[in-house]
Amino acid sequence: MYRDKRIGIVVPAYNEETQIERTVQTMPDFVDKIIVIDDKSNDRTVEIVESLEKDDRRIILIHHEKNGGVGKAIGTGYIWCRNNDIDIAVVMAGDGQMDPDDMPELLDPVVEDRADYTKGNRLITGEAWKKIPHVRYFGNSALTLLTKIASGYWHVTDSQTGYTALNRKALHLLPLEDIYPRYGMPNDFLVTCNIYNMRVMDVPINPVYDIGEKSGIRISKVLFSLPMLLIRLFFRRMVQKYIIRDFHPLIFFYAFGGFLFLIDIPLTIRLFYYWEMTANIPKINALAILFCTFIGMQSILFAMLFDMEANRDLRGK
Repeated sequence: MYRDKRIGIVVPAYNEETQIERTVQTMPDFVDKIIVIDDKSNDRTVEIVESLEKDDRRIILIHHEKNGGVGKAIGTGYIWCRNNDIDIAVVMAGDGQMDPDDMPELLDPVVEDRADYTKGNRLITGEAWKKIPHVRYFGNSALTLLTKIASGYWHVTDSQTGYTALNRKALHLLPLEDIYPRYGMPNDFLVTCNIYNMRVMDVPINPVYDIGEKSGIRISKVLFSLPMLLIRLFFRRMVQKYIIRDFHPLIFFYAFGGFLFLIDIPLTIRLFYYWEMTANIPKINALAILFCTFIGMQSILFAMLFDMEANRDLRGK
């Protein structure tokens, strides 16, 4: 136990034969349960965990009958924690990229009821730029910006980190069966937390790389899928939080701004058509584009400010 709280560690694992032993054996002594979810690995991951299970009674090995993705594995671990009287569920990937020494910093805000959900932040220190591959660093930063808009947690940075801690209240309130199954899970989960008014807090952690891990993320695969997912998540949150659960006028600002940008499309096509046909730019047409663009952007920025204010109380303390 950690400060009188039962701690369960959720370890999603898919083909982690080179790292899973190190991940499990370096768990702190205060951890009560280590829930390893094998996501239909086809290497020696299961064999290694079963051998560790004989010497460590804290280990619980759960098998997926088919590969469901990292999000699905985390959801399975969360549900086990919810059903087995765990106070705080911590997620640590099976690839050894999360430092166990950082766990108390993640746990303390949750134990002290200053946050419902804490997320590790690898980008807050200068070490991140030196340790994280630069392509992944820039990709992470871009996704973090989009996630701020989609989730409403404007204070959260490093949205893609999987090192997190979730309290008992959230385990029993959130729809864990509906967690997004694959690599967009951290973004989807933040949106769900915001809809349910969970307090979320960033915690600085040490980025761990070059220890033999292999990334399962293909840049070409997520380059378009994740931004499209974030757009869907944004609209889902707008409807669920600001229309269905409690109406907020920021909806009008977002809608008006979006409407003006849509008007920009035919106006721009018309401008280039007349420019091509007459070699002149219609002045009224150009002014209309400037007006729609300027007012549309202003309206959307106002909506973002309203969103930030509406979620101010969801910052962890």
